[in-house]
Amino acid sequence: MTPTVPLFLLLLGLIGAQATFDQRMAAAMAAGLCKTRPTDLVFIIDSSRSVRPSEFEQVKVFLTNVIDGLNVGPNTTRVGVVNYASRVKNEVSLKTHRTKTALVKAVSKIEPLSTGTMTGLAIQFALNVAFSEAEGARPKSPDVSKVAIIVTDGRPQDNVKEVAQRARDAGIEIFAIGVGRVDMTTLKQMASEPLDDHVDYVESYSVIEKLTKKFQEVFCDPVSDLCATGDHDCQQVCISTPGSYKCACKDGFTLMDDGRTCSACGNAAIDTVFVIDGSKSVRPENFELVKKWINQIIDKLDVSDKNTHVGLVQYSSTVRTEFPLGRFNNKKDLKEAVKKMDYMERGTMTGMALRHMVDSVFNIAQGARPGVQKVAIVFTDGRSQDYIGDAAKKAKELGLKMYAVGVGNALESELKQIASDPIGEHYFYTADFKAMSQIAKKLQINVCNGEDPCECDTLVKFQKKVEDALQALNKKYILYGD
Repeated sequence: MTPTVPLFLLLLGLIGAQATFDQRMAAAMAAGLCKTRPTDLVFIIDSSRSVRPSEFEQVKVFLTNVIDGLNVGPNTTRVGVVNYASRVKNEVSLKTHRTKTALVKAVSKIEPLSTGTMTGLAIQFALNVAFSEAEGARPKSPDVSKVAIIVTDGRPQDNVKEVAQRARDAGIEIFAIGVGRVDMTTLKQMASEPLDDHVDYVESYSVIEKLTKKFQEVFCDPVSDLCATGDHDCQQVCISTPGSYKCACKDGFTLMDDGRTCSACGNAAIDTVFVIDGSKSVRPENFELVKKWINQIIDKLDVSDKNTHVGLVQYSSTVRTEFPLGRFNNKKDLKEAVKKMDYMERGTMTGMALRHMVDSVFNIAQGARPGVQKVAIVFTDGRSQDYIGDAAKKAKELGLKMYAVGVGNALESELKQIASDPIGEHYFYTADFKAMSQIAKKLQINVCNGEDPCECDTLVKFQKKVEDALQALNKKYILYGD
């Protein structure tokens, strides 16, 4: 008898812990799977008086971490550093240091200038001096990238729009990183297109180093074997093809219509509720990314009257049910309802939201179905202003499968309190809202009914499909790593 098609509840993948990423990146580079492109890279760092000495040290840690992921050398990546406030100082020329060790040592000695914020002047200096051949830049060539990374935390005291345009016209790709109370309009005026890829924001300098991963990827050529590095979304078997891959299944399993997942199980009904942080720290532009993230997951669900029902809760200082379980039984209506969700702003009462979810949203009177698997996906970007422990414990005791997703200043300890066991497979963190676009790639939750071959006493293990690839990479890391 041909097995029926399973319900895949969701594909909810965030980039793993930083240590795991570092191992994968190092292993890929050691195996020749990832090489940094030849690049003339200049950091332009704001050290105005608004940047405290301790914060400036965190910027230097960020620079050091990015440099550590580069292939530094006269024929590969050359690095320069421009320091600015009311004046501009060329701390490191592209021609000065040709080794990673020397670069890191030079960066550690940079001191803040602690005056005004002349960002336009700094960009002009980079264009005229730092990227000049006299200072070590290579002649313009399609084989060598010219990149500037600007880090600033305030509003510039001069014009940046025109000078940034001249820099971009000269072939310099500009990334703009804003911190704290930075002027977002200014960041967009400086950055290259597309802005989503070239503008980054962090709440404070304490989390800026978490952008390291992004910039290591920026300077890395695409790997030649995506299966070997685990950068694929095949559930069971990954088959390499030139520049890409295709998925296959083990014996006894069938490849699903999505071309990625495999099953010998049957459909199952699931009630899924998103609990979304709408506090003021999220910011309006990031809240739009969160809504896109929700709809990306909805795209992967088997939404229907009999199978998956979806509910949505938003919280800040208060809690609001945007729509209950069962109100919308098709993806189109669900996604339209998500798009219409208005941003609440204000505080972060995560505990209150969890209690509302348990007592009201997963209530039969509000559309929850008896005897159906219950799954909650809790998203937050910061520390809760109330206690979450009791509500999270009650949810799990009632049999809810809890996933915790944190971004930015979210606390790992709170994510772990919310997440179901095994905790490591049910909580996820990324420093950057834009990294949420990678969701729906790795974690798969398969719910099955009946006896063999669909014994599902637990949900499918997180990233089971990439275990072999990661183990292989770890072996290479041990072999080639320092």
